[in-house]
This record gives sequence, C-alpha cells and structure tokens, in this order.
Amino acid sequence: MANLRAIRTRIKSVENTQQITKSMKMVAAAKLRRTQSAFASLREYAERSGEMLLEALCGVQAPEHPLLRRHEENARVCYVLIVGNRGLCGTYNSALLRFLEDLAAQDAREKFLVVCGRWGRDMIPAANIPIRKSFEISDAPEAKEAAGVCAYLRELYTSGEADEIVLVFQHFRSVLQQLPESRTLLPMAVGSADEKPERKLIYEPDRETLIGTLVEMAFQNAVHTALLEARTGEHSARMTAMTAAADNTEELIGELTLQLNHARQAAITTEISEIAGGAEALKNK
Repeated sequence: MANLRAIRTRIKSVENTQQITKSMKMVAAAKLRRTQSAFASLREYAERSGEMLLEALCGVQAPEHPLLRRHEENARVCYVLIVGNRGLCGTYNSALLRFLEDLAAQDAREKFLVVCGRWGRDMIPAANIPIRKSFEISDAPEAKEAAGVCAYLRELYTSGEADEIVLVFQHFRSVLQQLPESRTLLPMAVGSADEKPERKLIYEPDRETLIGTLVEMAFQNAVHTALLEARTGEHSARMTAMTAAADNTEELIGELTLQLNHARQAAITTEISEIAGGAEALKNK
C-alpha cells in the first residue's frame, strides 16, 4: 500500500510539472509571434534605409561622421553581450557565454562588456571580462530601449573609451536553431561607394546632413534589430525546451501509470492468495 501511495504522489507531482511546462510553452509561443513579427518588419525597414545610405554615399570618398571613422590605435574592444532574461531555454544562454569566452580568448586587446539582459548575473563575471554596464531589456524590445543602449555605445566610441564595439548574440536561423554570432557594430561598415553607380540626385537640405541622419538611423536599426533577433531566438528556444519537457512528462506519466497498475495487480494477487490460504486453513480445521 505504501508503494502505491508513493507512485500516486509521484504521478501527481509530474502532472503538476506538466501543467507548468505547457503553460510556459504557450507563453513563449505568444511572445515568439510578437517578436518575430516585429523583427521581420524592422529588418526590412533597416535594409531599405541601408540602401538609401549607400545611395547617398556614392561618390563620397571619405564621409565625415564619427560613427564611420576608424580609430588608429584600435586597442580597446567593447563586447555587447545580448543574453536572455531568464533560463529554462535549453543551452541558449550557456552556449552564448562559451562563444564569448572563445572569442575573447582569441583577442589580445583590452576588453570589457556591456550586458543587455538579466540572465547570468552570477555566471557572466566568471568569463573574467569586466562588465562596464548592464541594461534591462524587455521580452519585446522597443525603439526607446534600443535608443538608450545606442546613446551609451555612441558615447563609448566617440569618446575613445572603445575603439571597436562588437555585438555578441544568438543569430535566429529558425525556430529550432539559433547560432552564436559576433557582428562589428562600430565603426560602421556601410559598403563601398563603388558598389553602385552615382546618380544625379537632389538632396534636401544637403547631402552631408542626409548622410548624418541616415548613419544615425542605421546605427539604431542595427542595435534594435539585434535585440529583437536575440529575443526571438530566446522565445523560440524556450518554446522548444518546454515542448520537449512536456513530452517527457507525458512519457513519464505513462511509465508511472504502468508501474501503478503492476503494483495494484500485485497487491490484489497477494490479497487473493491470503484469502484463499485462510479459507483453506479454516476448511482443514
């Protein structure tokens, strides 16, 4: 009887876990739809604005903008690590941290971190890279959040505290696959002026002002796109992990139910044997 009670208690516990995992799966799926839609829209907008910038740069040999200017010393690098806000998403965060450690090990320059996300407050310092600043990023990053990150990174680069700024995040390839990636944010690379033939265009108010506006727009789009892409990958990884967890609980409940049935059959068989033995003893007496 004690064994039956223990199995029933465990089945109840696994059923409660199954309810939690299914709820988390549905929440992650809802967040994924929202961020994936925003990411797709922003990526298309960023591509179009980038084409406009490349058009404006045609024929300009050395554009004068602080975000396009390369630092001669190039001795300090800032890694912008975009992690998740929480765990329970498989290897999403841990794989990204290992990728950062390998990347930093191959770079002999002075380095520091800017972290976007709440995960790993006690794990990221173990990478032995000083954290300069942390940003709280929501599960569906908006333009104003990206603007705050951009303002800080822009100040780091223009003041000379960082000679290069590199984004490190999970590249979203599909719902089932995210790959760690590093992407140079500053100095910005906007393509060669020789890639497209120069056309005679009228600029209002003037070409330099337009280039400055488009560069700032491209800079903010790059940060916002990376934040959205990272969050899309996080939600998809969590949805996949919770789907696997829910399937595992279903399988475990089936196995425990089978054990319960075997235990019940054994208990019933034992009781029948005891009754039959008692009846036979009374008959002989």
